[in-house]
Amino acid sequence: MIDKQFIGKTLPAFRAVAEAGRLRFFAKATGETNPVYFDEAAARDAGHPGLPLPPTFLFSLEFGRPDNAWRDEIGIELPRILHGEQTFTYHRLAYAGEALLFESRIADIYDKKAGALEFVVRETRVTNPRGELVADLRSVIVQRNG
Repeated sequence: MIDKQFIGKTLPAFRAVAEAGRLRFFAKATGETNPVYFDEAAARDAGHPGLPLPPTFLFSLEFGRPDNAWRDEIGIELPRILHGEQTFTYHRLAYAGEALLFESRIADIYDKKAGALEFVVRETRVTNPRGELVADLRSVIVQRNG
C-alpha cells in the first residue's frame, strides 16, 4: 500500500531546458503544423522571442525528472503503475532555451475498489528564469494492486 503519510511531501526541485530541436520533434510528432513551433523567423514575426513550447510539452520535460527516488520512498511499484490523468493550467508561454524550474509536491493519495487501485496526485509549478509562473501541472499515477 502507498503510504498516505506522504500527502504534502515536497519533491526535489529541478531545472530542465527546452531545446529547440526537441521542441520541433515534439511538435511534428503531435501533428502540429503552425510554423511558429518550427521556424524561428516565423516565431519572431508572430511576436515571440523564440520558438514557443508546444502545448503539453511541459509533460515531457517533467517526465525527465532526474531524481525519482520519491516513488520508491512512498511505495510506488513501477511495473504496476499507469498514467491516469494529466492537466495543464497555462499562465504564460515558455520558449526554447529557457531553463524552467519544476517544483512538485504530492497533493493526494487515495484508493478505490477496496485498495485494488491506488492513486497518487502530483502537482507541479513551472516557472521561467525570471521567476514568472508558466504553468501548473497536475498528474495522477494509478497503481494496480492484486
